[in-house]
Amino acid sequence: MIRLEPRGETPRLLALTAPVVAALVALALAAIPIMAAGAPLLKAYQVMFEGALGSRFALTEVVSRATPLILTGLAAAIAFRARLYNIGAEGQLYLGAVAAVAVGSGRFDGPPALMIAAVLIAGAVAGALLMLGPTLMKVKLGADEVVTTLLLNFIVILFVQIMIEGPMKDPMSLGWPQSEPIIDSAALPKLIEKTRVHAGLIVALVAALGVHVFLAHTVPGFRIRAVGANPAAARFAGMSVTGTMLLVGALSGALAGLAGVGEVAGLKGYLTNNLSPGYGYAGIVVAMLAGLSPLGVVLAAFFVAAVFVGADSMSRGINVSSYIANLIVALALISVLVSGVVTRWRIRFGRPGG
Repeated sequence: MIRLEPRGETPRLLALTAPVVAALVALALAAIPIMAAGAPLLKAYQVMFEGALGSRFALTEVVSRATPLILTGLAAAIAFRARLYNIGAEGQLYLGAVAAVAVGSGRFDGPPALMIAAVLIAGAVAGALLMLGPTLMKVKLGADEVVTTLLLNFIVILFVQIMIEGPMKDPMSLGWPQSEPIIDSAALPKLIEKTRVHAGLIVALVAALGVHVFLAHTVPGFRIRAVGANPAAARFAGMSVTGTMLLVGALSGALAGLAGVGEVAGLKGYLTNNLSPGYGYAGIVVAMLAGLSPLGVVLAAFFVAAVFVGADSMSRGINVSSYIANLIVALALISVLVSGVVTRWRIRFGRPGG
């Protein structure tokens, strides 16, 4: 007979190694479809590894893709900590990008420091405001935020389409649906010349450190953790659950909005309806892989980015579908969830008391 017993305290070594083991298990399980596709397994993983980490271009591409994943991962992590299940980071990312274009496309100009601060603030505020609606509906009306935030993603994408084919359309785009470009003074500077790595990386890393300090060492952060652990107990202790949830919603939306600013002001330079390949949804996976740890989000984002970049190389090198990356990330998520059970519960064999 197999039974689970709760651990009194999770061993630190087990907690640290569990995500690493989960990632290795995911790579091992992904070997099955790779071999089923007729590809040489060792060659496939070699090409994948070299494609993600084997050159300066590969490394900078991983960093570039990890930047928005850090921010959307933080957006999911801080919301999930309070049991506010934000599935709308994709829409918040796009609305943040819209706000960045509205401020940074030349309607007014100023010194670079002022313009960059303006586009960052505009994107963060836009994302925060978008998330406040579903949060208010949850705390006041009991509406399911999973449904409301998910549906808002599609509404925002349609709004983006309207804007880039209407008020924000670039008259020089030859009919292509895209916005006016971000002016130079509002663009996030490149950190490494002739690469796609931009100052959004610094914003993402500072945000990760800031969220970690906020949750671990401040009174509002303690309230967020308390509300996430037990809302009824937090309310009984005199904490404002509604106020805490609104704060969490605003912070989560702001972080996702910053991801949109980075993509439009640091990478692409203008807004299109395919700005994000799903970073908002991938951020949920990143947050879960990190165990909702803000600092762990950074490592998880780089892992997911490396998988996607490496899978692209594998697809080009040995004709294996790049969708294998989605499979590896999904397997990693399942493995992490299973490892979470192992870290919190001890597996026992035999009869109770035996």
